[in-house]
Amino acid sequence: MHTYRLDEPGEIDGIVRHEAGEPEPGPAQIVVRVHAASLNRRDLLILQRRYPLPSAPGVTPLSDGAGEVVAVGSAVTRFRPGDRVVGAYWPRWHDGRLRPELIDQLGCTLDGMLTEYAVLDEQWAVSVPEHLSWEEAATLPCAALTAWTSLVGGDPLEPGRTVLTLGTGPVALFGLQFAKAMGCRVVATTSSAARAARLRELGADHVIDYTATPEWWRAVREATGGLGADLVLETNGRPTIDQSVRSAALYGQVVLLSVPPVPAGAPGANLEISGDAYKNSLATIRRVFVGSRADHEAMNQAISANLLRPVIDRVFGFAEAREAFAYYRDGAPFGKVVIRVA
Repeated sequence: MHTYRLDEPGEIDGIVRHEAGEPEPGPAQIVVRVHAASLNRRDLLILQRRYPLPSAPGVTPLSDGAGEVVAVGSAVTRFRPGDRVVGAYWPRWHDGRLRPELIDQLGCTLDGMLTEYAVLDEQWAVSVPEHLSWEEAATLPCAALTAWTSLVGGDPLEPGRTVLTLGTGPVALFGLQFAKAMGCRVVATTSSAARAARLRELGADHVIDYTATPEWWRAVREATGGLGADLVLETNGRPTIDQSVRSAALYGQVVLLSVPPVPAGAPGANLEISGDAYKNSLATIRRVFVGSRADHEAMNQAISANLLRPVIDRVFGFAEAREAFAYYRDGAPFGKVVIRVA
């Protein structure tokens, strides 16, 4: 079989294709023939040595991948050959709260899914919705689950409430789709007229051009009759957190997902919220780091019930893995970048 490994972190050329023998499962393991894998921002951070968790030497990249179970160990009870699965983002985190002893990730501390065959403990996998293609299923473990837990992990988000999404990254797009499926109103921001049109096609009720309206929080307030958004899906961190707080309803939720690392002492290294933004607010700021296996299974039920389909920007071939990384880094995709493996 062929597998990619991160032989030399730092540059995309450090991702190298290797040959290996086809694996055999241990007693509690499954062998998955991977059909597709997808990229996330964390994969670039791992490549660039900027991710909070240090990666294992020569690790196989990518947390997100979908495939068919082709072999199972003698003690496996959760899956059988022919089942369609993805690997869990936090393979040891099955339910409840994330704890220090569960801090392992596919494609980082454990080998990931950019390979023709992946070996997973049976507890590390999740079945995928039947209506999804391999490419669509491969987008779920990180971005989709992050959006899902952002919407359902705090105060109940009832139909008719307003959700604010920022930009057109995969988490924002999944958040828009989930919020609409839950009966919510969605206000979205973007800087592109073409992307604004696509956001409306996905169901956005109001789209704000944040370049034409630098103080876009005022437009959010206007769009919500002065009430603000009940939940803000804050995917940017430092550049937008102040306006996100200003956009939130009195008892709203600001779900803070990403605070990309900046060298200590560098400009903009701190996450800052002005006193003026927070003085009249009772909003809650909540952190989310993807979700557990149980969260993933609940999300899949919602995806199946609503026949939701992920937004895919472009699909690359297995031999084009480096090109996929470069495109993801430089191409500003609308939706997920996927690598078709088999």
